[in-house]
Amino acid sequence: MTAQAEDPARSIPILPSPDIAATRDFYRDDLGFAVVGPEMDDYLIVRRGEIEIHFWKSDDRKLPEVSACYIRGGEVPALHAEFSARGVKQLSPFAVRPWNMKEFYIRDPHGNLLKFGCAPEEV
Repeated sequence: MTAQAEDPARSIPILPSPDIAATRDFYRDDLGFAVVGPEMDDYLIVRRGEIEIHFWKSDDRKLPEVSACYIRGGEVPALHAEFSARGVKQLSPFAVRPWNMKEFYIRDPHGNLLKFGCAPEEV
């Protein structure tokens, strides 16, 4: 196996956060992500399995309200069930959308939109 096959390129969203500590607490405590690397006041990395999201400190509180990322894969139905059981606030229903993806959404405490989806046949 080549090094490329062992470590494929991937896209990692970098979202704005006006409060890194509050962002850390939400992703760690409510969504079950682990904090990766050293804790810093102006940057945060969280990971859950293959899902990794970075956050940068932004003083513009409007930026998170217009920021989003999409997380796709067969693990999505289990994530919705877990987040429902955890009582995650602002969790949308898990439903097939007009574009034929079964999706749910969560807004983090600052407004960043997390969209989770999978093809209906993956459910």
